[in-house]
Amino acid sequence: MTTMTTQTTTADTPQTPAATAPTGLIALPPNVARATATAGGVLTVLSAFTAWTWTAAFPGDLTVYGYPGGLQWLVLIGGALTALLGLASYGVKGLKWLAPAGADAAIKLSAIAAFATAWYTVIAIGTTLGGLVNLEPGGFVAAAATLVALIGAFALPFDRPELDAADPLDTRADQFKHNSGNQWTVFKAAFAAGTPAPARKLPAYAEILILTGVLALGLLVFTYGIGTEYDELFIGFLLTAGFGFAALSKAGLAARVSALAARHRNVAMIGAFAAAAAFPFTQSDDQYATIGVNILIFATVALGLNIVVGLTGLLDLGYVAFLGVGAYAAAMVSGSPSSPFDIHLPFWGAIIVGAVASMIFGVLIGAPTLRLRGDYLAIVTLGFGEIFRIAVMNMDGTSGPDITNGSNGISSIPNLVILGFDFGAEHTIAGFTIGRFANYFLLMLLITLVVVVVFRRSAESRIGRAWIAIREDETAALAMGINGFRVKLIAFALGAALAGLAGTVQAHVTYTVTPEQYQFAHVVPPNSAFLLAAVVLGGMGTISGPLVGGALLFLIPNKLQFLGEYQLLAFGVALVLLMRFRPEGLIPNRRRQLEFHENEEAPATLTKAGA
Repeated sequence: MTTMTTQTTTADTPQTPAATAPTGLIALPPNVARATATAGGVLTVLSAFTAWTWTAAFPGDLTVYGYPGGLQWLVLIGGALTALLGLASYGVKGLKWLAPAGADAAIKLSAIAAFATAWYTVIAIGTTLGGLVNLEPGGFVAAAATLVALIGAFALPFDRPELDAADPLDTRADQFKHNSGNQWTVFKAAFAAGTPAPARKLPAYAEILILTGVLALGLLVFTYGIGTEYDELFIGFLLTAGFGFAALSKAGLAARVSALAARHRNVAMIGAFAAAAAFPFTQSDDQYATIGVNILIFATVALGLNIVVGLTGLLDLGYVAFLGVGAYAAAMVSGSPSSPFDIHLPFWGAIIVGAVASMIFGVLIGAPTLRLRGDYLAIVTLGFGEIFRIAVMNMDGTSGPDITNGSNGISSIPNLVILGFDFGAEHTIAGFTIGRFANYFLLMLLITLVVVVVFRRSAESRIGRAWIAIREDETAALAMGINGFRVKLIAFALGAALAGLAGTVQAHVTYTVTPEQYQFAHVVPPNSAFLLAAVVLGGMGTISGPLVGGALLFLIPNKLQFLGEYQLLAFGVALVLLMRFRPEGLIPNRRRQLEFHENEEAPATLTKAGA
């Protein structure tokens, strides 16, 4: 009898690969990388107290041991931030609050800030003085220390996203494109931050004190930036401030401050304007108050445009014309000898005339054109802006009626006098002497406050929700019963009126109103292109976004004049890079931020199976 044996074959079970430990962009053990980054930050701080060059011919006097000067202060700040974040990543008691969302991504950005500023300084010294031979040992130490910190920061481990392999049947060009995309995805994942841990509940007075400190720090940074005395220092300031702010955002501090400001909105708004009002008292003369008042005019007009573009979604390319209407209307009734009307109204009358005139033009232009959408509306508004400029240029008594004095404009606009306070004279307040432009700065700040309140109340009202509905989907909004034409016309008229308010002050600040001030695009803001860029750069639909965007877009070109004919090229490249890597703006609306990044963040958090 034959015995048959049956063999059972066990199927091979797919083995799940063991999870690999996270690694960094540079192959170093995690503990070595963290120690290297922290030590590099400390060494960077120490190097700032050494001499970097032997001669004071380089601006900032970097020849002194024991006391940093000029760009050394900025490198010191970058190094100190790197060292503090490195210690916070170790869980050092008293520093955990510095990185509620994790410290590793923030360490990378702060190390970049110190490295970029230090190496820019070293290169600038060599270029200005004729070679690196003019460096003292301290300059080499600073360059080496920041490089060590950068290497350690880039070696910090992070969770790598799962990547798709390139198709072997693809062409080499397609494979290269695919692999480059994978490498870029990994690089972005290295800078990904976690969700900030919930903050400990503090008493209301403590949270208000924190907000006060943040606002005071903001005033200090703005005052330092606007008062940079030479070109190299301003570029270093941009590098340190830009990467430093990005590091604090990745660490989660910006989110916590935003949460505090949201809980105390009125206090935050009053505090912000109080900090801005303190700016003229930090200046010894009127030089930077001139830039300050022009920044406020530009930012206020950008905030008015934000109603049209950010809330309602209407692309207006001729918005600067409403600023011009307000300025011309106010100039004609303010007692200028160039005005065809022998009228000298007080300021309150002139500002009402300017705002109402701009509003009327907004209604007249909007009524026949707001039934258009998209590109067609943009073309019509662009045409209106050019028609306004050409029309006021031709109203010189020769080509047309004598109203605007043609290309010469309306000149010799007198200074404002409100309740006996002459804005054209110097005044002493609490022991501080403030000049003409500081006076107008404070007046413009008050008007900016009015515009902010109007924007905020409008955005939160029923009409504001209708604007947002139109922006998101006009067809759906019309189907829900919203009168789209009326809602858009209100937005157009209100935005025009707010621009007219700023134009009234601009006419008195500049003494003269000419057609060349109100072009679509020009090297010097305000113009329609820069106004639209300020809204998009700062963050559409927010209050602080256009104010910050307007301040940057006015200040940076003013400080980059040393680039000459390359000024707009450098500025344009910077805008392109910013819009590529942060398309939602510097201070984005939360909804728009999610819209821009919902697809980009998924690979870093989900596996293929999880998705």
